[in-house]
Order: sequence, then C-alpha cells, then structure tokens
Amino acid sequence: DGYSQLSAYERKRLKNITENAKFFAALKLHESAARLNQLTTKRQSHVTKRAKPKKVEDEPARRRSMRLLRVEPPLDIPLVDTFVRPEAKEYPQVPVGPLPMVPEDQAENSKWTEAVLSTWMRISEVKVEDAERGTPDIRRYQESLSSMVLSEESIRKVVKARVCSMAIHPSESTILVAAGDKLGHVGLWNVSCGTEEGAHIFIPHSFQVNCMHFSPCNPAHLLSLSNDTLRCGDVTRAVFDEVCRAEEDLSCFDFLEEHACTAIVGRWDGPVAVVDRRTPGVSSELSADIGFKRTRTVHVHPLHKQYFLAAGSVDVCVFDIRCLKAKGNKPLSSLTGHTKSVASAYFSPVTGSRVVTVCADDKLR
Repeated sequence: DGYSQLSAYERKRLKNITENAKFFAALKLHESAARLNQLTTKRQSHVTKRAKPKKVEDEPARRRSMRLLRVEPPLDIPLVDTFVRPEAKEYPQVPVGPLPMVPEDQAENSKWTEAVLSTWMRISEVKVEDAERGTPDIRRYQESLSSMVLSEESIRKVVKARVCSMAIHPSESTILVAAGDKLGHVGLWNVSCGTEEGAHIFIPHSFQVNCMHFSPCNPAHLLSLSNDTLRCGDVTRAVFDEVCRAEEDLSCFDFLEEHACTAIVGRWDGPVAVVDRRTPGVSSELSADIGFKRTRTVHVHPLHKQYFLAAGSVDVCVFDIRCLKAKGNKPLSSLTGHTKSVASAYFSPVTGSRVVTVCADDKLR
C-alpha cells in the first residue's frame, strides 16, 4: 500500500527482490561460508611451505640486450670486449699436392723416425708368394687364437684422436700397424720393436681417415682415404702423393687388380668412382650412380676382380665394374633381408663364394 505511486512493473520487481532475499537468508550461506573457511584454514596448516632459496651475493649479473633496453652502448668501450667467446682449437689445413713424410715430432727424436721408416722399407722388399703358403689349418688357427693374451706392452696410443681405420703390413716377420684418426693423422707403430719410440704420427689429411690399405703388390705403399683425398704414402721416396681429390665426402676404397693401380672408391652420398693412379691429375676416371642413398663399404671379389660388393643403408649388392656407367646401373645380385643400416659387407677371402654382412639389427648374415 505504501508503493501506490510506483508502476505495476516496479511493484512486481520489488516483490521479486524481497522474495529472493528471504530465500537466500533461509539457505544460511554466511554460516556455510564461515565453516568452509575454517576447513580450508585447517587443511592449509598441514602444508609445508618450501623454503625460499637464499640469494647468492656473488652471483654474476644477468646479461641483458642493450638493443632491447633501447640503450646506446658506451662510446669508450669497444663492443668486442663486452663478451668474448672461447676459441675452438683449430688444426691447420693440409696443403694440396705431395707432402713430405715427416712426422709431427721430427725435431725431437728423428733417429727413431728413421728407424721405423727403414723397418717399413726393409720388410716391404721381401714378398712371400701365394704359392709358397700352405693351406690354412682351421684347428691350428683355433689353437693360436685361444692362446692369445693381452698385455700392457701390446697397448699403445698411436694417434691423438679416435681411431677410424687401421691397416696391418703383410710382413710375417715384423708387425707394423698403421692407424688413422678423426683429425686426419696417420700413426705408424712397430709392434715388434717393443720400445716407447716405436710409434710416430704423420699428418697427410685434413679430415678423418676413413679407410687404409697397404698395396698388395708393393707393401712400401700405404694408401689412405680421407673425406676429400686419397693419398699414397711411399716410404721409398718418403712422400705422401695425392692420388685423387674430390669435393664429395669419400667413405671407402678397394683395389680392382693385383697391381693396385686402379681402385673403386665409395662416397657417403651413394655413388662410386673408379680411380686410376697411372693417369695424370687427381680426378676420378668415372663416377657412377648405383642407386644407393649411402655407401659405407666397397669390396672387390678375391678371384674375379671385375665384381665388387657395395653396402649402404639397407642395400647390399654386387656390381660388374665393366658395366658401370654414369646413371642407370643395375646390380648383378642383391642380398636382401636387412632391416636396419648395414655397417660393412665383405667377400670370403679364399673363394669369394660367400658374403658376410654386419647390420645394426644385431645380426651377422
């Protein structure tokens, strides 16, 4: 009755407000909120708070970009001196062309270097013919393997970095080992010498030495393959000749005939190349695409030198060197079944009728 001056809409609105107020009062929301606050407070009392770490006084100040802070650099301080990046250790690049066979430590102990080079030259003059060698006895071979022991005198640090390849001189009287590391160094170790001065380091390459072989017809020649060059170390002339140079990364090589004048060279990106040491220049005779995405190993058949084996990602194929061309090469045989990357593949050394492969799926085939 006291709101007769209001309109019907306003009176209806006021009535709804009054009824809503009575409804919320009946719910006793204030008491519920108070109880909820008490429960929350009790639960939080049991929570252990993490201690704040103490501020380290001697902590270096964080560098901030002067460009983002829109601050001009001071004129009296050069910008280069504000932050100095530690310099990485660099090794000098090996020059192009023939290199003298001078060890890294030539100035300190040259007489020991002359001794190991003279030993290499001496044992390379005598070559035992294959016909004079007896048939290998598997039982005697197993007995010799079982009698092998590892002693401290048979361990030597031959090169400075990780060994990537190794070759053993074919001499039966003296054990001469060559090792190539990831820095392009080649170390020679006369194991039979038995002294600390038996190992010497040469630097014929600028990159890692991926593959090395002594020449089968002239062991005075040691051929070493790096990512960009194939060199021949000739101890009779004390020089590392440059046989082949390429812009692509080279992975491996093998001789195509007994005289070791020609070689098949594999590349990391898949193709193979034919190199002839008798031709002038340092380029390959032929570059052939064999359809591989990666070539890790090439190996020539021990009897039929026209056939070579190539192993790549999951590919293991036999090719005929006489049929190679720039593109469109088809393998004579494909050895399938590899599910992961193939590290290497080789013919059996006597007959070549078998092939052994090493695969990342933990299987020898």
